[in-house]
Amino acid sequence: MAQDSLFFTVKSVADALALVRKEIAPLNRRERVSIGAAAGRIVAIAPRSPVELPNFRRSAMDGYAVNASDTYGASDSLPAYLNRIGEVRMGERPTVVIGPGQAVEVATGAMLPDGADAVIMVERTQPYGAGDIEVLAPVAPGENVVQIGEDVGLGVPILPVGRRLRPQDLGGLLAVGLTRVEVVARPRVHILSCGDELVAPEETPQLGQIRDINAPMLAALFNAAGAEARLFGRANDTFEDTLSKAQAAFAEADLLVISAGSSVSARDLTSAVIAQLGEPGVLQHGLAVKPGKPTILAVCNGRPVIGLPGNPVSALLVARQIVVPLIGHLLGAEPEIPMTRRATLTQNVPSTTGREDTVPVRLRQSASGWQAEPVFGKSNLIYTLINADGLLVVPLNANGLRAGVEVEVTVF
Repeated sequence: MAQDSLFFTVKSVADALALVRKEIAPLNRRERVSIGAAAGRIVAIAPRSPVELPNFRRSAMDGYAVNASDTYGASDSLPAYLNRIGEVRMGERPTVVIGPGQAVEVATGAMLPDGADAVIMVERTQPYGAGDIEVLAPVAPGENVVQIGEDVGLGVPILPVGRRLRPQDLGGLLAVGLTRVEVVARPRVHILSCGDELVAPEETPQLGQIRDINAPMLAALFNAAGAEARLFGRANDTFEDTLSKAQAAFAEADLLVISAGSSVSARDLTSAVIAQLGEPGVLQHGLAVKPGKPTILAVCNGRPVIGLPGNPVSALLVARQIVVPLIGHLLGAEPEIPMTRRATLTQNVPSTTGREDTVPVRLRQSASGWQAEPVFGKSNLIYTLINADGLLVVPLNANGLRAGVEVEVTVF
């Protein structure tokens, strides 16, 4: 297909992503890391438990370990009387065996002595005489007891492939004695900035120049998504320089992001440069979104190449919609569950049918619930995002949203 016919024949984000995903495969590189370095990493091989957890019967309550049959029929008016023969504290191995009519005091988490099959809560007992207790309610066999293997069985998979490791997952691995885990290697996402007007953030721009904030901002986003982002500097607005630096950035990349150079202008070099990086090349130029319409999606020799708009807001929002899901695809990660909040829109949001608009919003709590206040601004004004708490999406076929409707906000 000719490049001209691709240009701005827009597709939805979902359809454009599907084009790219069909052409690329998840990474097959993995590494073994310590639990201390595993937070946020993606499970590559499902770990199996080397032990049963727990590996002894333990009490779920402070109370008394008993034989449940000794408590049947017990009530406030007709208590059962049991002889207290000892105590088991946390971390101790019991030295007694419970016989008929006997009880052993236990703490939460303490090991149950042999002969006991239930725990009566301390609140349902009271002392009686020198060494006995009154039981004021019955318990059933197994009540208030954590059984061997009830949490995890021996040899069972304990985490699925594709799981992004959370703090509780790390705790679960440590609980069964696993201190290292096989994870997918971080995708290498390389970022090339383009434009004669750009200078490094630490430099003082001259009139007509701007600091390149896109590259470090995008790197932070990609690293948070599980990638290993690397900045490849700036290319001048010439085909030769852009191609040379794009080839260097692409050489060892799993995914290349070219920031800027995808707008409708005579100086647009990105499509021509991508065509030199490998086959099949550009798959889609133009998304049915605002901001971010002139985004380029390509695959070169099995690796994705994305051309982002140069305006910071457009670049960041499209990167969230396109590049972050592709990082997840390369990682083989389970789909992320977005953090959202329902809120009432405070003013009208205009839109155009056939386009998906992403609108930054502030969230404010009121007596009637959460309010979503749109933060309007041009796509080169980064503080429209800084002053926002989340994003509202106007659906593809909606002609705007009216004030007072309930909307779903994806929280940053």
